[in-house]
Order: sequence, then structure tokens, then C-alpha cells
Amino acid sequence: MAPSLPTVQPDDVTMAEKAPHGGSFDAGNAIAPQPALFDYLLRLGDDSLILGQRLTEWCGHAPALEIDLSLANIGLDLIGQATLFLNLAGEIEDQRRDGDKLAFHRDVLAFRNCLLVEQPNGDFAQTIARQFLFSTVQLGLFEGLARSSEPRIAEIAAKAVKEVRYHADLSADWVIRLGDGTEESCRRMTEGLDWFWRFVDEMFDVDDVERSLIEAGIACDRGSLRVAFDARVQQVLRDASLSLPEYPRAVRGGRVGHHSEHLGHLLATMQFLPRTYPDAVW
Repeated sequence: MAPSLPTVQPDDVTMAEKAPHGGSFDAGNAIAPQPALFDYLLRLGDDSLILGQRLTEWCGHAPALEIDLSLANIGLDLIGQATLFLNLAGEIEDQRRDGDKLAFHRDVLAFRNCLLVEQPNGDFAQTIARQFLFSTVQLGLFEGLARSSEPRIAEIAAKAVKEVRYHADLSADWVIRLGDGTEESCRRMTEGLDWFWRFVDEMFDVDDVERSLIEAGIACDRGSLRVAFDARVQQVLRDASLSLPEYPRAVRGGRVGHHSEHLGHLLATMQFLPRTYPDAVW
């Protein structure tokens, strides 16, 4: 038996004719300032939220107590950033969704984090490679956002930049220790950087969403951060006696909701309790 289809009502046709054309699947649409700002805040919040969640997986499993506590503290810093950005996003959206609702009640396709932060931890060197690359980018980004014309974004960034500077310095120190350490630690550090390098380019991409906010003085131009990033990475790798990774084919998609399979598994764990008990107050 053929599946039944709903009857199309005259009102449905009228509404469809008035709806704006969305274009092809990957085409960027013109975005009004408020939706663009909401999407931008999701990107900032989701980057920190997902990496913070990843780092919690190291609790009790790091090579030494000191770094175990350090990774836990970095994770807490990131989740704190995510809370501020997502609460602000909920305010801008004005749909009665606060930071908790946005974190725990969105499906995977609605997340706007870059692909780098959702990748599995791997071994300790791989985790350090990811943290070094991300924090080095985030430091430059937040330094720029501290001068944003949107005072609430500037306030969050100015507070967070102190934390992120510590994240960047700590991870750089570990890159040097592992790279200039034993033969095995050098190999693992090299493999970690080689794997995550394919996700670097996405962190500097500027699309229509961000371009409109850059012109308004709200967002920081990610592309302008690349020169300083490359210089810092080269300096740290030189101190670590490591070579710059080969440039593999760049992987993108996170900013428009095209994620790897790893994010779905992460969200299944992270969102389980709030979705099971949606009316609970924490």
C-alpha cells in the first residue's frame, strides 16, 4: 500500500509562496543582524562547550595528578565561557531558551562548533595537540573580541582572555616537553599534530554570518589571526624539535551543522540526564 500524504490546504500554498527561497543545500543565505549574532554566539559557545565536555573525559585518567587537575580546570573554564555565550545567545533569540536549553536540548545538526573540538581525545599527546591549536586560535580571537562594539561580548571575552592565555601557555609547554622528550613521546606528539592539522583551516574561515558582524564591529576577523597563529606554532614546534605538519586536505562543515559521527556520541552522554528529566532544576 502506498503511504498516505497529508492533504494540501489553500492556506498552505499561500504560506509557501510567501516563504523566502532557501537556495541549494550548502548555499549561504543573507542573514539579518539578530539571527547572525545568535548564530555567532552559538559558534563561540559551542566551541567551548564541546571541548570542555571532551576534557572532562580525562578526569582521573591523566598521566599525573597535576595535569589531571589542569585539564579539569581548563574544562571548567571552557564550560564557564560556554554558559555566558549561550545565555547571551538565548537572550538575543528571545525564544525562552537559556544556556542550559541550548546546551542540552539541541540536536546534533543545530550545533555550530568547529570540527576540531569534537574529535575524540586519543592519547595524552593528541589531547595536548588539540588544546594547543585551539587555545592559540582562541587567545587571538578573544583579544580581538575584547574590543567588540557589542559590550556584552567584549565583557565575556575580556574576562576569558586571562584564562585562555593560561590554556595556551600550558599546552605549549607540554608540546615542547613531549616533542623534546623521549623517542616515544616525540612520535606521539608528532602524530597528534599531524592528525589535528586538517581541522585548523576551518577555525579561520569567515562566512557571510561573520562578515556582516565584522563590518558592524561586533565580531573579530578570524582570517586576520592566521599570521600570528602560524608564527606562534612555528616557534613552539621549533622549541620542541618538531617539524611543521604537512598540510592535508582541510576538513570543514561544523559551522553549518555538518559534523563528524563523534559529536553525536558525545551529545548522547552529555544530554542524557536533562533530556530524561526535562523539568528537573539543577
